[in-house]
Amino acid sequence: MAGDGDGAGEVSIDLPVRRSIPKVGRNEPCPCGSGKKYKNCCGRVA
Repeated sequence: MAGDGDGAGEVSIDLPVRRSIPKVGRNEPCPCGSGKKYKNCCGRVA
């Protein structure tokens, strides 16, 4: 039935999600302000 809100026949467009903060490279200074490289600070894999 038309207009019953079941979503049949409707096309949904998934837009890419944009980051509010640009991605930090591993060799760039850490954004936390420690002065260390990101890979040696907050980007370290446990």
